[in-house]
Amino acid sequence: MGQHQALTSYQRKLFVFLSVATFFEGYDFFALTQILPNLRAEMRLDPSASGYLVAFINAGTVIAYLLVRRADRWGRRRVLTLTIAGYTLLTVLSGFAPNVLSFALFQLLARIFLIGEWATSMVIAAEEFPAERRGMVLGVIQANGSLGAVFCSGIVPTLLKTAYGWRSVYFVGIVPLLIVAYARRNLKETARFEGSAASERALPLTHIFRTPHKNRMLELAAIWFVTYLCTQNSVTFWKEFALAERGMSDAQVASCISVGAVAALPGVFFAGPLIDRAGRRMGAVIIFGLTAIGVFGAYTLHGTALLTLMLAFGIFGISAVLAVLNAYTTELFPTELRGAAFAWSNNLLGRVGYVLSPLAIGVAAGRWGWGSSLRVTAVFPVLALVLILWLLPETKARELEETARVT
Repeated sequence: MGQHQALTSYQRKLFVFLSVATFFEGYDFFALTQILPNLRAEMRLDPSASGYLVAFINAGTVIAYLLVRRADRWGRRRVLTLTIAGYTLLTVLSGFAPNVLSFALFQLLARIFLIGEWATSMVIAAEEFPAERRGMVLGVIQANGSLGAVFCSGIVPTLLKTAYGWRSVYFVGIVPLLIVAYARRNLKETARFEGSAASERALPLTHIFRTPHKNRMLELAAIWFVTYLCTQNSVTFWKEFALAERGMSDAQVASCISVGAVAALPGVFFAGPLIDRAGRRMGAVIIFGLTAIGVFGAYTLHGTALLTLMLAFGIFGISAVLAVLNAYTTELFPTELRGAAFAWSNNLLGRVGYVLSPLAIGVAAGRWGWGSSLRVTAVFPVLALVLILWLLPETKARELEETARVT
């Protein structure tokens, strides 16, 4: 591959900005996970209501499709600016929610902007960085989501003891979000978008279905779908499982999650460089394999040490699989379709599994318990891996203009 191309001053600043912005995707994901039992207790909700609440909030990740696809029309910079502002406002409102209905609505809207920000960040990263470092950049930016999760898992037990309880989890995130909103002033439009004809006309909603990239988009949608059937639930309900079926206390659960998240971090940050060095396909074998092992073990084994180890693999997996899938989803489409392809495959089709699976898990847990309901989801990363190896090409170190021609 030769010597790596040095990053420019703007690319380094962009790298930091996108990493910090994505930090809050992880923070938000773990925030709901950590406060769920406390929120249920305050709002007098039964365990099955957890699934309904999470499913409703996650519907925002599908609706985010409407924002993500606009990145191919309005530009990456404009959409990212809008999503950061929207998420900041709705985080504040979530903390002030007077009842479960308003909380659910604010969080649904927050997820629209949050996932819009995440997807647009990945498109920007793919378009603005050198091919031989693209996997590393995408992986490290995604890894900062895990860093946000670690920060959240460490601070939530203390925040829950304050006068504001679970609400303080959302109040704490306001100041850093305002800093990110201010820092976005120096963000430029991507050179690839400015050099394309994408902004010259509004493409119809279903335009991608009339292109040679239709099948590739549907293949990626299927892979996202089966991946989310596992990863969306693997950590979200672990606290419920640990409290109800392993007899742990709030403090013990917080310790397991914190230790597991910290232990997972080195692997999460290495996921990007791994897929640059070993390739997307071999990287997928390692990452999806460890994810399946971690999820099965986290809902099957006994003992704090073993559960924490398996939880670390599971936490690693829910972030590391995104490094693989973000790379493929941004690399296999031309500039004028990149936003739409991400929106269709991830937000609109893939996240059907993200939204509906918590609902199914909540119902199943009420009948068979959390462990029995969740350990079976470990089969889905294996299925996703089979689809990757069967359907997707190797894109390691190839320019976007080249990988976009793969059909």
